[in-house]
Amino acid sequence: MSSPAEPAPASTRPMPRAAKATRGRPRAATTTAVIYQALRADIVGMRRTPGEAIVEKHIAENFGVSRTPVREALLRLADDGLIEIFPQSGTFVARIPMDALPEAVVIRTALEGAAVRNAAQRATGSQIAAMRANLLLQQEMEAAGDLDGFHEADERFHALIAEMAGFPGLWSLAQQVKVHVDRYRRLTLPEPGRIPNVIGEHTAIADAIAARDPVTAERHMTVHLESLLTAIPQAQGANPFFFSGSPATTTS
Repeated sequence: MSSPAEPAPASTRPMPRAAKATRGRPRAATTTAVIYQALRADIVGMRRTPGEAIVEKHIAENFGVSRTPVREALLRLADDGLIEIFPQSGTFVARIPMDALPEAVVIRTALEGAAVRNAAQRATGSQIAAMRANLLLQQEMEAAGDLDGFHEADERFHALIAEMAGFPGLWSLAQQVKVHVDRYRRLTLPEPGRIPNVIGEHTAIADAIAARDPVTAERHMTVHLESLLTAIPQAQGANPFFFSGSPATTTS
């Protein structure tokens, strides 16, 4: 395996908030989990960009730990396909694999289609109210220009649907397959009109759930998720170094 052609320079980073809360000599397993979650969040949130070097020494210093839990966290991230480890060159954030995106969207659509159907049949009044409150939060994050806050509210919206359905495990499964989709999706949020479109799609889903209409709810969810695929060429064109390969052929 060869090293990336244009690895981004390494940079030191301030200690993540999660690390500060556990600096008082946490147990090794806990430390590894904290480091893993912090790095994973940075990669998925595109705060660590594809091709960027990850320096084990700097991470250990930032967390105030030895390199052992850092190595263990990096191995987990490599298993997730989020980083690439080149013994002779270093460790780098993996590029977003283009050919994995369509399959991930198909799997996620199947899982969330099942969730939204059940949510439309089972949601309680208080759950629907929580969903409406979440939509308001999304609008507030848009108005504030808070992309990270919007992403978190977006994630919570989909988690709420799985909870309404009575199958929160469906959302856990979806999270496992959509990690690269999340990285790509995070790139699209600054595009003009992107967030208002997402909020509109979310509102249509919420209205169908509130109306107890599982067929319409699933249709709106499918449109919402499949729309992710249409912007791939634009995102790749704007950030060519962030992607690898070509999109898999899909049928409509």
